[in-house]
Amino acid sequence: MLRRSWMLVCLLALPFPILKGQPSDGSRVYPLPHGSSTWSSGFWAQRWSSLKQDMIPSMWELMKGDAYKPFYQHFLIAAGLQEGQYHGAQWNDGDFYKWMEAVCLMMAVEPDEKWDTQLDTIIETIALAQSPDGYLHTPTLIKQRQGDTQAKPFQDRFNFEMYNMGHLMTTACVHHQVTGKRTLLDVALKSAGFLEKAFENPTPELARNAVCPSHYMGLMDLFRETGQQRWLDLASHLIAMRDLVEEGGDDNQDRQPLREHEEIHGHAVRANYLYAGVTDLFLESGDASLWTPLEATWKNLMEKKVYLTGGCGALYDGAAPYGSARQTQITRVHQAYGRNYQLPNLTAHNETCANIGSMLWQWKLFQATGEARFIDALERTLYNSLLSGVDLQGKHFFYVNPLQHLDPPPVDLRWSRERVRFVTSFCCPPNLLRILAHTPSYAYAVSDQTLWVNLYGSGNLQADCPNVGPVTLTQETLYPWNGSITLKIESCPQKPFDLALRIPAWTPSAQLTLNGKPLENLLCEPGKFLHLRRDWRPEDQIKLDLEMPAQLIESHPLVEENRSQVALQRGPLVYCLEGIDLPKNTAMTAVAIEEDFQPRIHHRPNLLDDVHVIEGRVRIQEPGDWDGKLYRPYQKPRSTTQRVAFIPYYAWANRRPSEMTVWLPLAH
Repeated sequence: MLRRSWMLVCLLALPFPILKGQPSDGSRVYPLPHGSSTWSSGFWAQRWSSLKQDMIPSMWELMKGDAYKPFYQHFLIAAGLQEGQYHGAQWNDGDFYKWMEAVCLMMAVEPDEKWDTQLDTIIETIALAQSPDGYLHTPTLIKQRQGDTQAKPFQDRFNFEMYNMGHLMTTACVHHQVTGKRTLLDVALKSAGFLEKAFENPTPELARNAVCPSHYMGLMDLFRETGQQRWLDLASHLIAMRDLVEEGGDDNQDRQPLREHEEIHGHAVRANYLYAGVTDLFLESGDASLWTPLEATWKNLMEKKVYLTGGCGALYDGAAPYGSARQTQITRVHQAYGRNYQLPNLTAHNETCANIGSMLWQWKLFQATGEARFIDALERTLYNSLLSGVDLQGKHFFYVNPLQHLDPPPVDLRWSRERVRFVTSFCCPPNLLRILAHTPSYAYAVSDQTLWVNLYGSGNLQADCPNVGPVTLTQETLYPWNGSITLKIESCPQKPFDLALRIPAWTPSAQLTLNGKPLENLLCEPGKFLHLRRDWRPEDQIKLDLEMPAQLIESHPLVEENRSQVALQRGPLVYCLEGIDLPKNTAMTAVAIEEDFQPRIHHRPNLLDDVHVIEGRVRIQEPGDWDGKLYRPYQKPRSTTQRVAFIPYYAWANRRPSEMTVWLPLAH
């Protein structure tokens, strides 16, 4: 403890750590400006259309009124433009900023004067609500306006002030990039300036104000957008400040100094936001000491604590460190990472925000390394545990994303197994919207003389490739239903550059042709990027064929709940079985997958917005008498065999209420 305290005194002796102001060698891949990539048809274009036509407008109707909770009205009240009390969760400001970010990202692809004007009005209100010193948190500002002299910043670490201001900063940067206007950026810069002064000389108590730390990412966004060194230094200062916390816990990942983190613990959203922000700092500072905890915690997540769907944060409530003899260090944790291999299905929490936090982290790790493993993880989460968070109409949402649902459930659970219009904790729905709006930006990236193709979907790209120049291409594919992808160079400079194509880890094999001719002696290694370097010409056409079989998947034997069970996956999609697709009155617990599954792929254009189902053989077993029994002598069950249809996991709960499961036992 003495060594740790001495190091922190030295670190915090200066107002802020001195770091390089330019991107370091740690940042080897760069995102493209918003609007560079667009979806044109197929799977993602369908979801983009829903985002624009349904999700964004309907959420605005919800957030501008008070039928559920006020969101925009809180800013009107804080600005003195309307009477009223604060009535909502402490993090609702941040939820509103996320919706604004989704609008900005939508306008980057499809400019819209109506939404641009609406944002101008909203931003004017937000600026009026902001305190002259830059503080902006409507729960406190409304109390101050109404004469509460005890209402001051940072009185309660669970007020989520830093979280709200962090999302403000990120949204302001996106708004500035898309519109060129400084109105919201100036508000965010004032808030950042407030944080700079408020934490100039931090105490252990002040250091605890980092719950759900979106502000690390927000400050790094400000640094990139403005080029001002002070915001990089402030982010470094605030991250270092975490180590001042005394008697911390795993709930907020402050039990140990950051650089000693080896296992991912605690509240899953907070953990993922933390590590995403630290990865941002690594990207821009080149501080190699940050990579050690990042690599260790990511490996622990991917190898021992993530679901097949990419969902994470398995437990409604947990205790960490699990089973420790050091009783004073055990922390009660909500929506938590559990112990290694603790991945329950029926009671899986997997909050949509935690899954989004994981995606943000994967995206930044990819930028740091150029490694396909991070895009593989991002894609798995995107197609499964992100999309499952919203219904096919785009207006009803899950807060949690379990891998099994039984009727009735054996335990009373806090959150609904049917998607709902509004949940008390409304952080996930607007978060989901902004990530859907980000999907075109995740599809491609650039680095020195390299254009990276990360995600597959029909669309168009206009990119300025460093040390190459402008490149335009189109992509045509039925992905994720089909593994055939065609990329066509529309225009490019007359100089060589790399085209890096991701070969997903899930494919057994891949083949490539250029202008109709096979490219031989290429190592198309699953889980890697394939780099093609040549003097590209307009009209060059690359066809990538990814083998996409339906595969039965098993989990590590230490995942006790999945012992002797399998799940079904095809391409990036995890599949599930719904009770609605079983014979009437068949309980999900009576179903087992035949080893001779014999999968067949069928396109069902009139089912669940145009899905491909997988039909296969299952055995339906008579359960026998379990009334009043917890155990009984083994009885070989009587059973029948039947072919049933499995649907993509993201599409479950879109018909009538029904049981569901991802994992099923193997029939014997």
